[in-house]
Amino acid sequence: MRLNASAPPRRSTDRLPLVLTAVLLLVGGLLLALPDRAGAAADVLISQGRPATSSSVEDGTFGPEKAFDGVSTTRWASAEGVDPQWIRVDLGPSATVSRVKLVWEAAYAKAYRVEISADGTTWTRLATETAGNGGTDDWTGLTGTGRHLRVYGTARGTSYGYSLFTVEVYGTTGTTPPPTGAFTVVAAGDIAAQCTASSSSCAHPKTAALAQRIAPSFYLTMGDNQYDDARLSDFRTYYDKTWGAFKAKTRPVPGNHESYDPAGAFAGYKSYFGAIAYPQGKPYYSYDQGNWHFIALDSNSFDDAAQIQWLKDDLARNTRGCVAAYFHHPLYSSGGHGNDPVSKPVWQILHAAKADLVLNGHDHHYERFAPQNANGQAAADGIVEIVGGMGGAEPYDIETVQPHSQKRISGSYGVLKLDLTDTTYTWQYVGVDNQVKDSAPTYTCH
Repeated sequence: MRLNASAPPRRSTDRLPLVLTAVLLLVGGLLLALPDRAGAAADVLISQGRPATSSSVEDGTFGPEKAFDGVSTTRWASAEGVDPQWIRVDLGPSATVSRVKLVWEAAYAKAYRVEISADGTTWTRLATETAGNGGTDDWTGLTGTGRHLRVYGTARGTSYGYSLFTVEVYGTTGTTPPPTGAFTVVAAGDIAAQCTASSSSCAHPKTAALAQRIAPSFYLTMGDNQYDDARLSDFRTYYDKTWGAFKAKTRPVPGNHESYDPAGAFAGYKSYFGAIAYPQGKPYYSYDQGNWHFIALDSNSFDDAAQIQWLKDDLARNTRGCVAAYFHHPLYSSGGHGNDPVSKPVWQILHAAKADLVLNGHDHHYERFAPQNANGQAAADGIVEIVGGMGGAEPYDIETVQPHSQKRISGSYGVLKLDLTDTTYTWQYVGVDNQVKDSAPTYTCH
């Protein structure tokens, strides 16, 4: 391979000059260590098992974490046919990088950069390749300090995407305390149809049993908790017999069906949940767990100036490092309801505040999206959205696949199992058959 004239030296594992040089030195009685080799000997692998993200994935089996798992046969693969693409790893505070080794799959980069950043926004270039031909690239003699390292591909070497078996980052790190706030949350929307466990086709008893088996710290619901008109009598007859078993540990939001109650919009919902759903006297509220700030919103009234001002004030007061918001109507969805622009102004506010995750229901399927902004553009600092409307209501078909949609499942009831730490989050979509239907990448909080 050719190197950019300004790039640092790189060793290729399929060359022998260092071995021959070592032999000559021994024969001549010269036991001096080569400077480059001595530096490499002191290198320590600091990237294995660290949280990783990427611009895209080919599918859920090729997540970015696979490039850092220490297994030579697993790999990250990006979406096909699109430039640029990137993969990055969070090395923790105070990382100093001296070497980066890349092992490419057949889908390699013809041109790419290795970059480092303290904040994940401003990047400093460590190495540049302009005529890559795959195989193994071993960049040595690097000097860079930061928290995040990324490989940024600008030109594919094939018609496919980018794929790396391994990204190994060597250097030193400061002392990073282990996360102290790790916890699990179960989430679902569109839950209790008007049926009971006496019917084998009734799904919400099964999703409730699954949710209890997972035994999370608490439960989130993303609206349409009770069908069809969410009367109090319906809540008591259906929802309460299943998901009501862990009502005290549930943090709900309303959906559009809660507004259909003939006794008055949200009357049954408010009577059933009481202060659980109205802890601050409104159908929107917030709370903290570990290093996470959760914001529960009422998307039926996103035109309410009071709720929007409350959201801005709440975000301004937040002191936690990770932010998740949840409400019923998704801005992006490939299901029957499709995209709902009513949520766009809220997305803009959340994105400006560096929110990480948005959870929605409304469409009765499971779907996850790559990070994007409120305008539907892929963005490294974008929000990850999950549609989780498979809690028990009749499934909807996938109709129009939206940009940045990474995985879609319809017809399989289940819940989201979210695993969160002080700095990262990931999740699985678990079916009522106890099988994991989808595993997400591990993301680092903004």
